[in-house]
Amino acid sequence: MQRSDFSFELPKDLIAQFPLESRTGSRLLYMHPSVQFQDHHFIDFPSLLAPGDLLVFNNTRVIPARLFGYKQTGGQIEILIERVLDDKRVLAQLRASQSPKPQTQLYINDEISITVLQRINNFFELEFNGPRSASDILQAVGHIPLPPYIKRTDTQRDKRRYQTVYAQKPGAVAAPTAGLHFDEAMLEKMRAIGVEMAFLTLHVGAGTFAPIRVNDIRQHTMHAERLQVSAQVCEQVKTTRARGGRVIAVGTTCVRALETASTEGTIKPYDGETRLFITPGYKFVSVDALLTNFHFPESSLLMLVCAFAGQSKTLAAYQHAIAQKYRFFSYGDAMFVIK
Repeated sequence: MQRSDFSFELPKDLIAQFPLESRTGSRLLYMHPSVQFQDHHFIDFPSLLAPGDLLVFNNTRVIPARLFGYKQTGGQIEILIERVLDDKRVLAQLRASQSPKPQTQLYINDEISITVLQRINNFFELEFNGPRSASDILQAVGHIPLPPYIKRTDTQRDKRRYQTVYAQKPGAVAAPTAGLHFDEAMLEKMRAIGVEMAFLTLHVGAGTFAPIRVNDIRQHTMHAERLQVSAQVCEQVKTTRARGGRVIAVGTTCVRALETASTEGTIKPYDGETRLFITPGYKFVSVDALLTNFHFPESSLLMLVCAFAGQSKTLAAYQHAIAQKYRFFSYGDAMFVIK
């Protein structure tokens, strides 16, 4: 298949630049194989569930991964942390007028400096100098790494809203955005009607925003992301499917995590990295339904949704969403897709 097979025209005014006042205030497009598209509000989501369904959430926590600073020469730099390697070292993207060489010193302010250790493909290995840990410095001076299509600087509000209410394990540089629609009251309402919940961890990397540059999508190499699927989650998935319940992935990150853990035909505990690239023709093992936001044209995330729900129907759903002026991307609206 060609990258252009997943193209569509998106009006720029449909790209959400700010979150709504209420997390559950977004709209929800219901996409079922046997019914027409249905327009709902996200507050209706529990009514589309059944007792015994299992919702699988990604409990990664977004770190304040963007830093601004300067080189010894005075030139401005922007650092986007991809991964914290240990107490002092990080892997990062670096934007500067000229790429710094190994042993170059970078400065965030008069008290915080960083040494460039080496370049690794598109990333730089950096080491924070001084007694403070990398994590402490990010918490003190880092910015929330809003996606590139949000054309504004981050605010104090983003520290709360670009984070799920159940986020626990720091390590992501982008939010698992389908989870941003839930508040505590909705989680409690779903528990009350007999919906079960499971939590895995996939630390979303900046590569999630990287465009696919090859025309033949079979030649695309996915970026690596760290994930952990516990034995408890595996047991919950198996028990749910055995009793006829549905396994519902909250976001494409949960789909990739569950399916990575199911590559041998049944789900097993997994702790490592994944480069799983899901495109039409993929046979899903562990996921029955998907809650997801609307994604970029020609993106790997859109291709995953097309694999799950059918390419022509997914693209038709996107045209419906555009006509109905749904809000797109990270702070946008959602769709609930039945396989």
